[in-house]
Amino acid sequence: MILNNPKSQVDKSWSSWVIVLLLLVWIAIAAGLRFTYLAGKPPWSDEFATLVFSLGNSFRRVPLDQVITLDTLLAPLKPNSSASINSVINNLITESNHPPLYFVLTHLWLKLFSGHGELVSLWVARSLSVLLGVISIPAMFGLGWLGFRSSLVGHFAAALMAVSPYGIYLAQEARHYTLGILFVIASVSCLVYATRLTYSHATRSLKQQTPLPIYIALIWVIVNSLGIAVHYFFVLVIAAVGLVMLGLRIGSGGSVFSWKYWWRIYAVALGTLMGVLVWLPILPRPSSNRLTEWVHQDTTLSNLLEPVARLLSWLITMVVMLPVEGQSLPIMVASGLVTVILVVLIVQLLRRGLRIQSLHSQTKFMTQILAGFVVGAIALFLLITYGLGIDLTLAARYQFVYFPIVIMLLAASFASCWRAAQRKDQQWVALILLMGLVGGVIVASHVSYQKADRPDLAIAKMLEISDSQSQSLPVLIATVHKSHEQTGEMMGLAWELNRSQVVDAAINSPQFLLAHKDTEPRIATETLQKTVAQLPLPLELWVVNFSASVELKAQGCIKDKQSISKVPGYRFRRYYCQNHGAEGIK
Repeated sequence: MILNNPKSQVDKSWSSWVIVLLLLVWIAIAAGLRFTYLAGKPPWSDEFATLVFSLGNSFRRVPLDQVITLDTLLAPLKPNSSASINSVINNLITESNHPPLYFVLTHLWLKLFSGHGELVSLWVARSLSVLLGVISIPAMFGLGWLGFRSSLVGHFAAALMAVSPYGIYLAQEARHYTLGILFVIASVSCLVYATRLTYSHATRSLKQQTPLPIYIALIWVIVNSLGIAVHYFFVLVIAAVGLVMLGLRIGSGGSVFSWKYWWRIYAVALGTLMGVLVWLPILPRPSSNRLTEWVHQDTTLSNLLEPVARLLSWLITMVVMLPVEGQSLPIMVASGLVTVILVVLIVQLLRRGLRIQSLHSQTKFMTQILAGFVVGAIALFLLITYGLGIDLTLAARYQFVYFPIVIMLLAASFASCWRAAQRKDQQWVALILLMGLVGGVIVASHVSYQKADRPDLAIAKMLEISDSQSQSLPVLIATVHKSHEQTGEMMGLAWELNRSQVVDAAINSPQFLLAHKDTEPRIATETLQKTVAQLPLPLELWVVNFSASVELKAQGCIKDKQSISKVPGYRFRRYYCQNHGAEGIK
């Protein structure tokens, strides 16, 4: 997009109703993709945390170290009429490591639809995240117009966000990331407003300078403070914004920008700092929190480049994604080759668009601001990953911090190429949007960005094995418990059994055991031994994600060596426990 260019006057020829109608098209596409197959995908442990805490319930209602029924395990997923917002906040703070804003909103949302005594609706819970994701479409249009004064940039931003495979993946999770994205857009919008104001006054005398409007400063502080209340990683958004403003301040050299102009920017920084410090007393300690152990990685020479490779992968999926997850080798190779070609096209369009924008100072300046934010955010991710040994690249969902601004940079470049009126470039832009739509359909259909836990596959495999053995025995499913993450994994199995109403000869009256393990693994081993010894035999035992030794010979249990299986989120094997002297499975 080229501002102040005669060709850019096309924007002014667009009637308001055409702009609104086209925006409604992007919103409709976004909603259609995000609501597709919404409840068909199995919930996973993080989503169970959202459901339990948002209902005002506690994972501590699930008994440990004893046999429990399917109904007992799923009890925290039932609406609680006595639960309040205080219940949500208290349980969340004491049992988890997330701030409460999204969970409070979900609590109010679920109250509108949940029936007493019934399990919470997964579709309803996920629909809030979907709606927040759909709202990001007009929000991106607004950011594009604010930054570049161009409805074309706004439309490309809205269209890219609507079909983004990564955006659809986040929207279909009953988690807080789409709400976080809205606050990222809001905070960067304030940054754009402030820097546009700075740029416009940079060419004038100091006497004409006016400070940042008070209402914008207040909005900025509120947005940053609420962003922290959505996700603690929002501090990286604030830090990236701070780096941009610091670079702008240093770059000015004090020759143009005076204290008279900057003092309200400093006030915003001070107000934001106070909003962040409010959370210090309840911030989780990553080194001691079992829920965050998995992000602590030792970066060695052998895996030195893995975080960078992962970041590049997440960046690509923000625009295009073809099926590579769990596919046959030919499909994976073909998808990989097509993806490489598309990435080359995207990079060429990005470079061409940036070159066109650099011809005009104001678009060049705004592009530098947005690019500075993205580069600053990614630099912070890598600094934390390599410097602190906390690998923030392991999870795609954490990249919400800079996701919408990557989309905005691409939108500005695509708009510039489109306006250049070169038919070939326009065709490439249209192709990228079309392939983005294809990727969005693939993600919505659960072909790519599959859930981290697949209880549906685990139960299907268990049923297959049980059927092949033609057994009709009581079933015990046991796991090692360290935190509510393992409770959520077992809830996934129970949810799938309950959803499928599988109470037949294959899975007969399933019961569950969560054997708690603190620091000594032997405790979980002994709990399993004692539990099996007290149960009537014969018994079909499944040990799932059992991160302790299984020693059950004395209890008459024999491992079915052909039953050892693994699916995403679950490792399990079957034991056949019988009276001493009986012949077991060999």
